[in-house]
Amino acid sequence: MMQPTIRRFGLPAIVAIAAIATLTAVPPEVGAKNSAEATAPRDAGEPIMAIVSIKSQQITFYDADGWIVRAPVSTGVRGRETPAGVFSVLQKRADHRSSLYDDAWMPHMQRLTWNGIAFHGGPLPGHAASHGCVRMPYPFAKKMFDKTRVGMRVIVSPQDTTPVDFLHAALLEPDAAAVAAAPERAETLAREAAEAAKAAEETKKLAKKTEREAAPAKATLRKLERRKSYADDQLADAEKALERAKSDKAKARAEKWKEKAATKAAEAATKLDTAKVEAAPKIDAAAKAADAAKEAAARKEELAKAASDAKLAAEPVSVYISRKTQKLYVRRNTHEPYSDGGVLYDETIEVPVTIRDPDEPIGTHIFTAMASDDDGLRWTAVTIDDGDDAKGALDRISIPEDVLDRIAPTAQPRSSIIVSDEPLSRETNFRTEFVAVLSNHPQGGFKTRRPTVVKRPVYEPWQPSGFFFFGQPSPNQQRGNTRQRRRGGYKKRGLFW
Repeated sequence: MMQPTIRRFGLPAIVAIAAIATLTAVPPEVGAKNSAEATAPRDAGEPIMAIVSIKSQQITFYDADGWIVRAPVSTGVRGRETPAGVFSVLQKRADHRSSLYDDAWMPHMQRLTWNGIAFHGGPLPGHAASHGCVRMPYPFAKKMFDKTRVGMRVIVSPQDTTPVDFLHAALLEPDAAAVAAAPERAETLAREAAEAAKAAEETKKLAKKTEREAAPAKATLRKLERRKSYADDQLADAEKALERAKSDKAKARAEKWKEKAATKAAEAATKLDTAKVEAAPKIDAAAKAADAAKEAAARKEELAKAASDAKLAAEPVSVYISRKTQKLYVRRNTHEPYSDGGVLYDETIEVPVTIRDPDEPIGTHIFTAMASDDDGLRWTAVTIDDGDDAKGALDRISIPEDVLDRIAPTAQPRSSIIVSDEPLSRETNFRTEFVAVLSNHPQGGFKTRRPTVVKRPVYEPWQPSGFFFFGQPSPNQQRGNTRQRRRGGYKKRGLFW
């Protein structure tokens, strides 16, 4: 039987601290349908996740210490249901207008998918009433808009659920020394990468200069080589004519021709040899400069990748494990802006993963690192779909050791591991973290929208031997949907809702 991977950091395997019933238990205050807004009686930290309960029509925000605020919501009506699943905030706009629904006002919009699912301020009649979005009370939407950040986890659950403290050996276990060294290492590599880029540019300019200086000498050599080749051909023709000559007169004429041709060939060879000696320093300098430019360019690329890797190591890491595709995906926010207002996510790690009993449901579980403490990261678990309990799900998974070695040592608070029966949604692409939709629950408000048109940067899949940012795509990679579909009422391209 396959055992779950135990990292080499030395901690023993730890069983889950809560029973299955505890994982699914919900505090009384969470289950009250359309309850009024409430605030926890303590100082609130920055929100780390939000959980929407479709059953109770309620949203609850959580910081590192538990729930902080909650409010009633209106999700999608029948046929336009809000999709249950796992999302994150992709974009924020304080004053947004729908380009799909008659310029409808969507104040304090926080986007969850690029094809138009979001939460925002709106009217709440006390029941599901939207076309797929999550409406919040207007003042509440404004208040939370100012507190959240792009990348915050958003979970839409069919039932009431809440995070519970959770321990397991398969969760990411950071190394304190690596975490402490990460900022300085990132700064050092960024500086070295900048210096390497500057050096590469200087060596490139020098290579061009030495090539220009060597160009006349190379042109002269090519001219003399042609002359020598012509003279050698003339000499060869004269020698053949002498061999064919029969009469004394013909032989004398051929001898004279050969003599002249030999003289010219010798002169051409002498001139060529002399030019080669004179041109050699410039040609050698150009060759050495070209080699230096290639080496500098390679070092620039190497250090740029290393600097990018080091910078990403300081970011929370998100891992998605799909039973459907039998793959593990990794995302990190690069904080590089994209033209549509979102940001780019690094998506270079995509590897096969071993799941015991792969034909048996595993459920959908979200494990989140809420904060750091003396023992590492403090994790919670949220389960939103039937299958194994949270502990059983992690027990069935063996994460490749080389992937753990790459992402675990510098794992930060807000890092997460998502385990699901579902494949990544068609909305997952290089501008999103993970979008996963529960296929066994209604999602009309998601299915009726056009898939996002994706123009993907090309990148290389990660391999254990190195880190690549953008390069050649994996032929087996799960991609965002790039097709365009026309449906009644759609008149605009791009972001249309």
